[in-house]
Amino acid sequence: MHEYSIAYDIYATARRAALENSAKEVKCVSVDVGKMAMVNPEQVEFLFNIIIEDDPLFSGARLSCRDIEARTRCSCGYEGSERFVCPRCGKLPEIVAGMEIVVTNIEIEVDEV
Repeated sequence: MHEYSIAYDIYATARRAALENSAKEVKCVSVDVGKMAMVNPEQVEFLFNIIIEDDPLFSGARLSCRDIEARTRCSCGYEGSERFVCPRCGKLPEIVAGMEIVVTNIEIEVDEV
């Protein structure tokens, strides 16, 4: 179940960024999840919610996952979404997007100074 380690890494990244920015509360963590990353976003969200359960910094926080479609490029010049066979030349195209799992935004609450 690699979803747990992914959920934990998202939590650790968000927690570190929140502490570095003197946050009093984390509201939302946004993550891009590539469809080729072989990850179940719903499972990651479920596990994230379990991980943050006892952390007061994350009380009320939510995880927002956005699906990223696969994009490929071939040496013949083709760019598109075909993942297995280039429709122009028949070669195996290179995947250039859709395999990533990236924290893109962390919404935090800070004390007014």
